[in-house]
Amino acid sequence: MVAQISGAGLAKWRVMAMATVAAVALAACETTTTTAPPRTTPQAKAPKITVKQAEARLAPIIATMEPVAERECRRRAARGTDCDYKISVDPRTDIPPNAYQTVDKNGRPLIIFTAPLIAETRNQHELAFVMGHEAAHHIAGHLTRQQADALTGAALGAILIGLAGGSASSIDAAANLGASVGSRSFSKEYELEADSLGTVLTKQAGYDPLIGVGFFERTPDPGNVFLGTHPPNASRIEIVKRTAAGL
Repeated sequence: MVAQISGAGLAKWRVMAMATVAAVALAACETTTTTAPPRTTPQAKAPKITVKQAEARLAPIIATMEPVAERECRRRAARGTDCDYKISVDPRTDIPPNAYQTVDKNGRPLIIFTAPLIAETRNQHELAFVMGHEAAHHIAGHLTRQQADALTGAALGAILIGLAGGSASSIDAAANLGASVGSRSFSKEYELEADSLGTVLTKQAGYDPLIGVGFFERTPDPGNVFLGTHPPNASRIEIVKRTAAGL
């Protein structure tokens, strides 16, 4: 049986659905892309380093990689993209190893490393590869694309529950679930794109991406999980090797 909704009821759920989608849109502005998935099992602890030590280790990589990333951003990214990267170390030291890319309120691309991640890298090639990967996310417009994926999922979820006569709370829940599913739908594809373009940037800056990708051999493997945020490490290593072979 198909539910029948009156004109007034239809207007009501449309208002609720659009309000929910608007809220999801605001939340999507905080989207980031990360190098590796969150860790769910304890890993061997890397030697601790201070933020100043982390900054000192990262500085020469920034000096070499940033001009390459900005040049390729101006050449490859969509028109109007801000290519003035700001690369820094997170001032917190009590957080997990991570590197991520986001944008500030003016759209300037930010690449942020945590000191624990820098401590875990074994050489300059690994640091350069991680930086290239995050720079590639911005060049490829992955944040914008993820936000669009999330909004599409939120809208579909809200509309389906609204048509079924759902309450405001059920519409809200459906929109949030839809946003989560939507944002993950292509995340593995985006990660592999960033690995491939990151390989190019790393090589152009004079580093060896085949050494750099060794970082993934020591990170937790997420496996091929449905709607997971990151692809299996083997897939990432393979695309780096394939891309590097063509350079």
